[in-house]
Amino acid sequence: MPQSAQPNTQQAALWNDASGKAWVEMQPILDGVLAPFESLVVDAGYPGEGRTVLDIGCGAGATTLAMARRVGNAGRCVGLDISRPLVALATERARAGEVANASFGVGDAQAYGFESGIFDAVVSRFGVMFFDDPVAAFSNIRQAARPGGKLAFVAWRSPTENDFMTAAARTAAPFLPPAPAPDPEAPGQFAFADGARVRRILEASGWSSIEVERADVPCQIAEGDLMTYATRLGPVGAALREVDRATAEKISAALPAAFASFVTDGKARFIAACWLVTALA
Repeated sequence: MPQSAQPNTQQAALWNDASGKAWVEMQPILDGVLAPFESLVVDAGYPGEGRTVLDIGCGAGATTLAMARRVGNAGRCVGLDISRPLVALATERARAGEVANASFGVGDAQAYGFESGIFDAVVSRFGVMFFDDPVAAFSNIRQAARPGGKLAFVAWRSPTENDFMTAAARTAAPFLPPAPAPDPEAPGQFAFADGARVRRILEASGWSSIEVERADVPCQIAEGDLMTYATRLGPVGAALREVDRATAEKISAALPAAFASFVTDGKARFIAACWLVTALA
């Protein structure tokens, strides 16, 4: 399938370089942290045995593989991601796990030249908050679904509701130059924090029967992996790649205390505040 010009150039650069490489290296840790969302998304988007599913922003492929197993050998699940390193890892995982009905491609769902009406369902685990033009993206995704096809995805609610997810950035901020207030609707982790905005986007892109439901999901990460997680990903991971050594050491030294309240019995436990969004094409 052909692909038109890429609109999300900043995201493409990010996920094909430092961020994508970090996610590849941390795939086992991230799969563990995000494991509770696999069943949530797969259950909500499951179209039935033998059906065909598209996974948007598939990353290293965990949700694609889970859905492929669910639809069975007569069905298939196709993962699409803008990151070549992550798609390469996902492809290898499917081969190693002998999940023959899972396949992966590199592409931006906002601009990808999908065939019309070929998917019975579209799912995503935190992969749809990064589009420059979300209405254009969801319009393009909708025409790839058959009439009546399902949409199911999870997206983060607000930063204030996700204190674990924002603890590292809050701790690092005093050691970094002042940053302008972020645009809450700019592409990024919390771009869909406003559930009403999510509904407006889907309505404008032609989806129907839209449901935007709160999902508060218990998650955990081993204490031994916590500092790797905090220092390799997100805005703090990006900052630590740019600052001088002394600043990096100060930030790294301050981080354990920021997470201390989450840790008991060797694990950091937290509630992920998300939206579970469903709709029909």
